[in-house]
Amino acid sequence: MHINKDKAEHYVWGDQCDGWFLERSADRTIIQERMPAGTSEIKHRHEKAKQFFFILKGEAVMWVDGQEFTLQPQDGCTIEPGVAHQIRNESKEEVDFLVISTPSTAGDRIPL
Repeated sequence: MHINKDKAEHYVWGDQCDGWFLERSADRTIIQERMPAGTSEIKHRHEKAKQFFFILKGEAVMWVDGQEFTLQPQDGCTIEPGVAHQIRNESKEEVDFLVISTPSTAGDRIPL
């Protein structure tokens, strides 16, 4: 099935961050997200979902179970179920990235 971000289901999260569902099912979600400069998600974990983050544009800081590293365009990282994590945009430019979750994270987010 053909999908285009401009026609995908859109939602707003956190402090003016955007998400577009490119694929949405109980088995897997693929979301393109945009984080303006200086924004972040809360630290959390998922009991069941494994996630893969892939940076399309900009620079993001990933906090994974107490360790931090920077992701540049074309960098990705996998977050296993149960592992605490957070993505932040500490730069002055927006960050665009993909998040692929298997299974879906619906009802599976546990704030720290």
